[in-house]
Amino acid sequence: MEQELRSLVAVAFALLLVMLRLDAERFGVAEYAGAVTGERRTVLGWRLAWFALALALIGVVAVIYPGPAWQLGLRFGDRGAALLAGVAYALVGAGQAIALARLRLGQLPARRPASVLGPALNGLATALVDEAAFRGLILGLLLASGLDAGVAIVIQALVYALATRTGAPGRDLYLLVCALGFGLAGGWLTVETGGIGAALIGHAVTRMALAVVLEPAAAETGEAVG
Repeated sequence: MEQELRSLVAVAFALLLVMLRLDAERFGVAEYAGAVTGERRTVLGWRLAWFALALALIGVVAVIYPGPAWQLGLRFGDRGAALLAGVAYALVGAGQAIALARLRLGQLPARRPASVLGPALNGLATALVDEAAFRGLILGLLLASGLDAGVAIVIQALVYALATRTGAPGRDLYLLVCALGFGLAGGWLTVETGGIGAALIGHAVTRMALAVVLEPAAAETGEAVG
């Protein structure tokens, strides 16, 4: 009985994490990082608060869950396989970011290091939260419920795409494709390597690359990326 109750509480806190991800725009993080809404830039403290709360919720689920944290994917996984797959994922992700910048801007933009540091760090932190929350907790809880791995991967990818609001009206369709790609690729890699290491490496590099080549340009013109 106690284990069932702890599992239900863990699911409840995981759903709170999904709700927090839905509210990312209010805190100026994730896809909205570095973007200008009207004439107001998000205060750094709000972004840090979002990351702190997200990490706290992840920690609560890991502690409450009756099984070990590795069952929720909260580990690096097989080191060799995760590193190899993560680097391959990162190369593909960075390559598509560069190709997208050339397609939309005609060339890679010249940025001052100070102008890309914030978006790049935000991309890294967001990737950490996303992978721990969705490819870790959500996928892990789905698998623990007895779902087939393929079905669980698809479900968490769809939940992730919805939670990031990338399919909302007026948003850039490319961001929706990226979100689904992160979810499907990351979920598959997590299952295959036994942890979120590979998914985290690939997601972080891809998101940082997108932030560096696209987001500063949007911030300078007063438009949000996506």
